[in-house]
Amino acid sequence: MYRSINRWVCTLGALWALLSPAAHAQPAKDSAQSCPPLLQHTMARLQDEKPQPLCQYSGKVLLVVNTASFCGFTPQYAGLEALHARYKDQGFVVLGFPSNDFAQERGSNKDIAEFCENTFGVKFPMFTKTVVTGRDAHPFYKRLASEAGASPRWNFYKYLIGKDGKVAGSYGSTTSPQDPRLVKQIEQLVAK
Repeated sequence: MYRSINRWVCTLGALWALLSPAAHAQPAKDSAQSCPPLLQHTMARLQDEKPQPLCQYSGKVLLVVNTASFCGFTPQYAGLEALHARYKDQGFVVLGFPSNDFAQERGSNKDIAEFCENTFGVKFPMFTKTVVTGRDAHPFYKRLASEAGASPRWNFYKYLIGKDGKVAGSYGSTTSPQDPRLVKQIEQLVAK
């Protein structure tokens, strides 16, 4: 009888261990802990509007750019794609955020995706149309502006983010993707 009770207690103990919340706890390093606060957002991919966690870019050097299809700076798409292709194997990614904040991006997400790919051969990650300035700015852009001390003043405003997930610099729309200062800072950040 003692053995029966002992087995029953052991069985209940094993079941309790399997069903308890502690048994399903994540290891100490979960995605929220390894992802910097700035990147803890999910954005919809431009091509298919599927949600994409920005945490997937943790540990990379990022150039975040608000874009527009009908702007004098739109040809910068070609330079951004060249920059992305040149440094992507070193942990660098350009992230594009089309925005109509300056009334120069009126098309649908599908129209924007086709324009970027067909006109400039854009392969870097692009996200759906996003509000990047003002009270209604997406929380990601609000945080970028807060950390950099500046909001986008026009299309093709650039934020450079280091591997640590912190803003390392910002560049105005007139700064081309080939600007020596920008390229030098990218090279320094990917080398760290």
